[in-house]
Amino acid sequence: MTDKLIEQGPALLDLDDDGVGHLRLNRPEASNGMDVPFLRGLYDAVLTAHAQPRLRALLLTGEGPNFCAGGDIKTFAGKGAYLPDYLREATSWLQVTVQGLLSLQAPVIAAVHGYAAGGGGFGLVCASDIVIAGESARFLAGATRVGMAPDAGVSVTLPQLVGLRKALEITLTNPTLSAAEALEIGLITRVVADDALHDEALALARSLAAGATRALAAAKRLMWSGLGSRVEAQLPEEARTVAELSGTADSLEGLAAVIEHRKPEFTGR
Repeated sequence: MTDKLIEQGPALLDLDDDGVGHLRLNRPEASNGMDVPFLRGLYDAVLTAHAQPRLRALLLTGEGPNFCAGGDIKTFAGKGAYLPDYLREATSWLQVTVQGLLSLQAPVIAAVHGYAAGGGGFGLVCASDIVIAGESARFLAGATRVGMAPDAGVSVTLPQLVGLRKALEITLTNPTLSAAEALEIGLITRVVADDALHDEALALARSLAAGATRALAAAKRLMWSGLGSRVEAQLPEEARTVAELSGTADSLEGLAAVIEHRKPEFTGR
């Protein structure tokens, strides 16, 4: 039996008899790109997960061809001069969502297929406890490519996961990492065949759900606590920086270039 906790909207949530919650990003037509309504819905789903006493593991997946393509750049580009205000709201919702995943007592397992990109997709990967990826999955930080800065806590979590030098390389040069490359540098936990991704991730979630729940919660809390206060301190600075950068000429050029499928011409303004 499965309890349907959130059946409609940009984030779907249900809870099965094994104590496994299934949180699905549900905006496939936009590759689960994040706009404000999406982020509100995702936060509501994470908050609902917090309120489930039977929840013992949370499996995070994306509907459609990609896990999450990051921010919805078409929406961002359409905001014009109002983009900084829009992104202040968007990053606020993203911040509380990331904090919600980090503080959830149940382990969070992300199952990644297609692209995990930008502050949204890449950030959710960095904020998950365990990440399993299909062998064709791809990972892209992408923020500086469009004249923006990392958000979703990535400026703290990514260096801790892969080391400062590699984190700087990833954020400054924006390589598209294969699943094998992401595994090699410690960004993700495991790579499996594409057609085995769901079954492998679900099996892991069920195994964790069958474990010592309080011990797992304590282990998770202790592991993240070395970062927790730093992440929370960093999030407001990330949001301020993202909003500030979104009004620059380079940011607007970067968004336009992605939409027009061309190489951006940054001017440093």
